[in-house]
Amino acid sequence: MENVTAGRNVPRQRLEKVAEQYMVFGGKSPINDQNRELIKKLHSELEARSIGLPIYFANRNWSPYLSDVVSELRIAGVRSALAFVTSAYASYSGCRQYREDIQKAVDQHAPGLRVHKIRHYYSHPGFVGTLVESTRTLVKELADGGERRIAVVCSAHSIPLKMALSSEYQSQLLSVRDAISAAIDDLGLSKTPVDMVFQSRSGPPSETWLGPDINDKLTECAQNGFDTVVVVPIGFVSDHMEVLYDLDIQAAQTAKDLGIRLHRVPTASKNDAFISMAADLIQEQIEPSYHAPTYPGMQITKDSCEVNCCLFTNNQ
Repeated sequence: MENVTAGRNVPRQRLEKVAEQYMVFGGKSPINDQNRELIKKLHSELEARSIGLPIYFANRNWSPYLSDVVSELRIAGVRSALAFVTSAYASYSGCRQYREDIQKAVDQHAPGLRVHKIRHYYSHPGFVGTLVESTRTLVKELADGGERRIAVVCSAHSIPLKMALSSEYQSQLLSVRDAISAAIDDLGLSKTPVDMVFQSRSGPPSETWLGPDINDKLTECAQNGFDTVVVVPIGFVSDHMEVLYDLDIQAAQTAKDLGIRLHRVPTASKNDAFISMAADLIQEQIEPSYHAPTYPGMQITKDSCEVNCCLFTNNQ
């Protein structure tokens, strides 16, 4: 937690409170095991495509540390690498900070190594299409089972408003929400609202962050007569702490207190289409004639970022 929040002046008491949440899951984050499972599946997918690339696993804030893995690349004689990050959207924390940390590690441990960050993939069918289909299936099951007052909320990690204004984070999230909303309308359930909510805020009360908070939205749903809420974690790739604790425990408890039935859609990486997507994005980098698909009606993202894209400092 100290690595994650370095330089952000987060109170020690807040770090200790969050650390206690990890004890519910055996005292560690599940994300490393989840990423290793993704890598195992991706190895198989690349082999099936006759793409013989080694895959390295690195973290920014915990072992295996990025700096150590970059050193491994240097020792192995690697001169260029692709970086696939488990963040589908643009923002400072979800994109630029990764690129900054990668470059810092390269400068310190492997000068001359070229690392290209693979583009955002929120609009790839293996990501958004998986969320759309999972949500449509669940809502249909609930409606067919007699549920009539259903609300859908698409949840993503909240970030400071100043950070959001420097990127396309909100517009990209809303495009995914709109795709889900269109799928619900296709079921003939146009009276089922599909709203955007945020979660996992960690900043000081004096700073404006993106909202509304999911727990506040659940209260609003109860007040408006909805008795069933479907949560779609569109801002997250896998079932790590922000999903398992903030949604499956905290939001679930809020819903229970309000007398609401809460159902959560699986994260995108639960589906093999996500693995195929990662392979698509790798393949288009090494085969100029290959182009990864884009979800109907959505925009393909740029392969490179502008110089001033997603800029953010705590002093802005």
